[in-house]
Amino acid sequence: MNLASWLVPAGIIFVVFALIVIIMALQYRKVGPNEALIISGGRKREVTDSDGTHKKIGYRYRLGGGTFVWPFTERVDVLPMDIITLTIRTPEVLTHGGVPLMAEATGQVKVDSSDEGIRKAAEQFLGQGKDGIRDVAMTVLEGKVREVIGTLTVEDIYRGRQEFSNRVVQAVKHDLASMGLVILSFALKDISDTQGYIDALSKPQIAAAKRDAAIAQAETEKESIVKSSQARKEGEVARLQAEAQIAKAQWDNEAKKAESQVFVNSKKAQADFAYELERTKLNQEIKKEEAKVRLIEKEEAVKIEQAEIARKEKELEANVLKPADARKYQIKAEADAEEYRIQAEGKGKAEAMKLEAEAVADQTRLMGLAEAEAMTKKAAAWDKYNQAAVLEMYLKVLPDLARAVSEPLAKVDKIVIVGGGGDADLGTTKITGQVAQILAQMPEIVKTLTGADLNKFLRDKLSPEAKPADPAKK
Repeated sequence: MNLASWLVPAGIIFVVFALIVIIMALQYRKVGPNEALIISGGRKREVTDSDGTHKKIGYRYRLGGGTFVWPFTERVDVLPMDIITLTIRTPEVLTHGGVPLMAEATGQVKVDSSDEGIRKAAEQFLGQGKDGIRDVAMTVLEGKVREVIGTLTVEDIYRGRQEFSNRVVQAVKHDLASMGLVILSFALKDISDTQGYIDALSKPQIAAAKRDAAIAQAETEKESIVKSSQARKEGEVARLQAEAQIAKAQWDNEAKKAESQVFVNSKKAQADFAYELERTKLNQEIKKEEAKVRLIEKEEAVKIEQAEIARKEKELEANVLKPADARKYQIKAEADAEEYRIQAEGKGKAEAMKLEAEAVADQTRLMGLAEAEAMTKKAAAWDKYNQAAVLEMYLKVLPDLARAVSEPLAKVDKIVIVGGGGDADLGTTKITGQVAQILAQMPEIVKTLTGADLNKFLRDKLSPEAKPADPAKK
């Protein structure tokens, strides 16, 4: 019983101790010699920089090896201390002489192993890894390479690559040190240009070598020639040397002028092309935006037109169609009533006209009958007329006929008679005689117009033979 009471606390203590050991083992962090542990948290401590500046920091570091990290109060990060290789390829950069030049170089950088370097690198690159360090260092180094190229000529760079590398290292050293980095090496691998300037640099040396060979050959031949021609030969050699120098100077001058002109034309063409390209792009963008604006305006116009059409349709329906329907029904009803009225009036008028026509027809028939009866009685009366009656009627007509013949003379204001003298047939008596002659011609006129022989009729009626017998004699 006593043993069991001791085993339980001992087991608990053992378990607790084991847990503590496990936690401490897990919190003990280790890194290789190419890495540094940055432990953040805990109490702050004071450090002194190389310039004598004192400041307090809230982290500590361990370069290689291991250290215990307190749980809950401290965190740990790893800062790489490896060498990072940088490959630099610059675009065309103008040298001091104005020649566009491209350079290719390599460099190696790493985090400075000094206390100050590790602190600066930890403050700026912690958590970014090697890629972050490489990007920043490459940007800085490329800028310094371009800066140094701008201070040297092509000849200086081509002939003094070591000097160029030293200048780049000196230029970038301070900037990298401020970030906790150090440059280990830098080398210029190659330089090139698109204008053929570097190729042209070798041509004068080649020409000089050929010239020296020609001179040496000429000197050898000079010694083998007769001494009498030595003076002439030396003069000829001097002339050739002078011409070679003049030709070299002219070639150099022309080459520089051509290279300068090519460079100027190239830059001008690039500027013109860039301007045209940018203007074309801007015009295209403007046209695209204008097309969008026109499309939007058309769409809005279509919407407005559709709304206006709908409004006009409703307005037409309210103001025209419905009143028109009502008016149509009204007109139709009025037309039906008017048609009925016209039919009724027409029927009444037709009946009235029918009755009137029948009355007129009866009246005409009665008048015709009366006239026929009168004519019959008149004809019978004519048959019963005796000579005295016929003569009386003829004599009654003569005055009217004489009046009708002499009526035109009544409208004459004045008659002037020329001549006459003692002639009794001329003058005013002749006018009345002419009227009597016209009256005497009436039977012939009647006979000509009607075929009735008035003279014969009168003669038959007035002759004694035509008289009826005396009733007394019978």
